[in-house]
Amino acid sequence: MSPALKAAFAHLLRMSDSTGLFEHAQGAVPRRNHGYCVDDVARGLVVLAREPRLSTELHRLAERYLAFVSHAQVHTGAVHNRLGFDRRWSDSAGSGDWWGRALWGLGTLAARGGDGWIRDEALSRFEISAVHRSPSRRAMAFAALGAAEVFSQYPGHRPAQALLTLTARAIGRPAGDPRWPWPEKRLYYANAVLPEVLLAVGQALGDTALIDDGLALLSWLRKVETRDGHLSVTPVGGWSRVDGRPGFDQQPIEAASLADAFARAFAVTGDPVWTDGIRMCAAWFMGDNDIGKPVMNADTGGGCDGLGRSAVSLNQGAESTLALISTLQHEKSLTLQHEKSLERKQP
Repeated sequence: MSPALKAAFAHLLRMSDSTGLFEHAQGAVPRRNHGYCVDDVARGLVVLAREPRLSTELHRLAERYLAFVSHAQVHTGAVHNRLGFDRRWSDSAGSGDWWGRALWGLGTLAARGGDGWIRDEALSRFEISAVHRSPSRRAMAFAALGAAEVFSQYPGHRPAQALLTLTARAIGRPAGDPRWPWPEKRLYYANAVLPEVLLAVGQALGDTALIDDGLALLSWLRKVETRDGHLSVTPVGGWSRVDGRPGFDQQPIEAASLADAFARAFAVTGDPVWTDGIRMCAAWFMGDNDIGKPVMNADTGGGCDGLGRSAVSLNQGAESTLALISTLQHEKSLTLQHEKSLERKQP
């Protein structure tokens, strides 16, 4: 594990307690009064499940996050999102992004969890909420990422297959205008999840047309979100062709979703152009961005909450730190693949 990734996981532990993962931070200190949310805990499950070897401390954290997401579910498959520090839900169970991310986290843990009982429990919890549906394209996309993980390990899993099929249909094909093929009128947030899901569904179901559509959308998005050789991601208010560039504030979730999609594209195609994209995403966190400043706190390992026009946010909340971890994991995977390639070439 690289020093940067090790430091980022240390901050994730700093942001967690015996209940779950605090959503916000003042600097590097958790804001306990803001409580917890499934959105972030589910992201935490994803990055923990991706790690091939967890320390005892991180293994216990994965168990804690699984318990949190399970507690958020209701019998219909809907999911609560916000839990106060008093351990009371402050919202009604629903099917927003947090529902989709819960399925993403559970599906990833069901496919990659280190212990059999954790995989089994995560799969049973996935199946509870996989029968639910959301009117939100993004929420369905997050859920489909979890479904793709499940389908990869359990071919023919019907709830996962249904989610994959419905989500691809909800995203639709690229628009006919090559200047704006995007399926929405504006870029919003976590944009790369849409082409990534088309790639995931196409790979899972053997649909080459979906793979072609996903690659076309991702190639266009990469071009739009690149400026002077570095990433210049969609700002928090979204972006369309009438808006100027660069836009601020930029958030780490955009770079992380691109890294996820680039990694998926490389896995599907083997084209090294996508590995270059992953390195651009990691470089964005290290300062190769529109203002030339790192979006990671070198002292704490935390991911900074935003890239402003002239400064970086001092706060290091859960979403930003998880985005940093996710991106560094993809970069680490490239390094390991390169090292293995060199070993094979040695006489």
